[in-house]
Amino acid sequence: MSDVLLTGATSGLGRWLAPRLGQAGRTVLLHGRDPAKVARGVAEVEAAGGKAEGFVADLADLDDVGRLAAQVRDRELTALVNNAGVGFGQRDGGREVSADGYELRWAVNLLAPVRLTEALLPTLKANAPARIVNVGSLGQEPIDFDDLQLRRRYDGVTAYRRAKLALAAWTFDLADELAGSGVTANCIHPATFMDTEMVRQYGQRPMSTVEDGGEATLRLILDETRTGLFFDARRAAEPHPDARDPAVRARLREVLLLRP
Repeated sequence: MSDVLLTGATSGLGRWLAPRLGQAGRTVLLHGRDPAKVARGVAEVEAAGGKAEGFVADLADLDDVGRLAAQVRDRELTALVNNAGVGFGQRDGGREVSADGYELRWAVNLLAPVRLTEALLPTLKANAPARIVNVGSLGQEPIDFDDLQLRRRYDGVTAYRRAKLALAAWTFDLADELAGSGVTANCIHPATFMDTEMVRQYGQRPMSTVEDGGEATLRLILDETRTGLFFDARRAAEPHPDARDPAVRARLREVLLLRP
């Protein structure tokens, strides 16, 4: 029985995925920030007939990301699902920063999955065939490399969308890096404005169900063998053109090398 590390597994899409991954025969390494919710998630997987273990970490703290990677590095890991994320926040909400001083959405939606994935690449390669699934969004905006941390004219929607464009661009670089290794890397927009806490926090009326996005994401985790793709639900689609732009991707690589 192989393992799948699922971040952000205690609510929304992650909570829907966890018991179904267990039913598919995977041991779910179930991540969340709240110990009580992590314990509840483990119990839900087990109640559905699967196996799970809980891991508590705050992905807004890169040291915690490193500790999480160290805890699962020696497991039979065949899938990593970078699902945890921070949404738009409240309308007219102020700029927030991570434990390391980064703009919060850049930290959690990009830096955390990058750090976690890089730390676990040797494990995934050793257990190939393996899959990396990054939960992204069709909501993408060009990156202002002169104001990565949005210190000027901050807006939570813009912060979220820039981080999600960067996540897609990094996914394509990762797929190129892993070519021939037996490890695939893809990015998915599960569904538009699913009925989740982060959507409701912004005051947005949900336009799709968690099940809609969950079924598309589950298929990608369990069945997809292609790599370097962006999916709009079940369909391979094109992200914002900047995510494929070689110059943007090269600039992003430089930025990511400078993080602590």
